[in-house]
Amino acid sequence: MGYPEDVLAPDELLILHRHPHWKMLFWPVLTLIAGTAVAGFLGGLIWRNTSGQVRVVLLILLGLIWFGLILWRCVGRVIAWKSTHFIVTERRVLVRQGVLTHTGIDIPLSRISSVQFRHGIFDRLLGTGTLIIGSSSDEPLEYDDIPGVQQVHALLYHEVFEATNQRGDQAWGGYR
Repeated sequence: MGYPEDVLAPDELLILHRHPHWKMLFWPVLTLIAGTAVAGFLGGLIWRNTSGQVRVVLLILLGLIWFGLILWRCVGRVIAWKSTHFIVTERRVLVRQGVLTHTGIDIPLSRISSVQFRHGIFDRLLGTGTLIIGSSSDEPLEYDDIPGVQQVHALLYHEVFEATNQRGDQAWGGYR
């Protein structure tokens, strides 16, 4: 069994599992491309205009700067994207994120009072947006960059509606 099945109860059904939208990776990929191009250009200049020990030292220094930039601006963001999970089951909504510091929140469907979404024109073009879940907490919980936010909104609304109806039927002893 893989993640997220490991965090589910034995009889809990996984309905949806999403990572944030790929737009979260746009700037890291652009940084990778631009940083590599600049490093290649500077490496060519160093190779052409220096020689001997100076050339080796400058090329190693350039390589270290490039590698540090890629680690700082790219690798960390990709790991953050890959380690963020938005999960919906027939019982609850789970959000898990982080590698070194792992955080999570579980919201039982019975505690959800409203489900909303928000997306601007750019988000609509990319098919992403912010999902806003109102629960018994003071502030609504907002989750950015949810892929297919309208479909997730509709799915979550229907799951909350079903959970509410099942609670109501149990309260009435199955009679309405």
